[in-house]
Amino acid sequence: MNQTRTPSKSMILGCLGQRLTADEKAFYRDEQPWGFILFGRNIGEAGQIRDLVAEMRETVGGRNAPVLIDQEGGRVQRIRDPIAPRYPSGAMIGELYRVDAEKGLRAAWLLSRLHAFDLYRLGINVDCLPVLDVPVEGASNVIGDRAYATDPQIVAAIGQAAADGLKAGGVLPVMKHIPGHGRGMADSHHDLPVVTVPRADLEAHDFLPFKALRNELMAMSCHVVYSDIDPEHPASTSRIVTDEIIRGSIGFEGLLMSDDISMNALKGTIGERAERIAGVLDVILHCHGHMDEMQAVAAAASELSGAARARADAVEAAFTLPDDSDEQALRDEFASLLAVA
Repeated sequence: MNQTRTPSKSMILGCLGQRLTADEKAFYRDEQPWGFILFGRNIGEAGQIRDLVAEMRETVGGRNAPVLIDQEGGRVQRIRDPIAPRYPSGAMIGELYRVDAEKGLRAAWLLSRLHAFDLYRLGINVDCLPVLDVPVEGASNVIGDRAYATDPQIVAAIGQAAADGLKAGGVLPVMKHIPGHGRGMADSHHDLPVVTVPRADLEAHDFLPFKALRNELMAMSCHVVYSDIDPEHPASTSRIVTDEIIRGSIGFEGLLMSDDISMNALKGTIGERAERIAGVLDVILHCHGHMDEMQAVAAAASELSGAARARADAVEAAFTLPDDSDEQALRDEFASLLAVA
């Protein structure tokens, strides 16, 4: 089937509204993005979300294209009441772990399994979770309570439980933000964080959760400069960070996508940013949905081929049906664990 379908381009794109416009449909059909991403602006009611996801997949030949969303809980939760309940932040799961490690891990699995119930029924098959960043004192609040803990071993344990809960529900995880945003003293949505600590300290701390979960199929890179590794480029455009750290010492061999290239940590036009990322990572992520920007990304993105194509194929082959868990029973169990916390 892979040999006969229309080739996909190395990009994940958003759209502007709650339905695709005729121009968006034509553009996606012509350019064939590998996947799509949804944001709050795309969310109305459940039927509308299902229809939008179906429209997206129809433009790429009806294949089960990855449709991503950031559904973490806490302040990063795109789908909310009444479609999905308000869920706790990663830090709250970490607090429960500190009280009782076994209950904390169970809560992490349950939270992700509940996310999967919410997302799978809407046709969304990828959640950009777990957050494996390890924050340090004084770091920007862009991570903050999205992180599980300040201990990398705890982050790794909770992150694995979270990833496993998603997969049990037929939704694939994306680790973020590899190789670690926790020391960033600036919000990469607005400025470029520069981390100056020695590489050895990063290897012994920040990179550990990603190394523990290196066998997951997808990860999202970060717009952070590690000056002791590559002082000239943020991780998302750094061949050194990608080859030596992410593929090398961390050992991640899965699909590597950028964080949103619209973020102001990156400099230059959208086209220039896309070209720099295309030379380093497998997939360019562009979230804004503005047509002129998407056209620039499409001009820079190539057809998925070689190792990147194999990684993308591995992701698509891993989409499975959910387990037979009883949704209400799991919701009741999760509520009882939170009551203890």
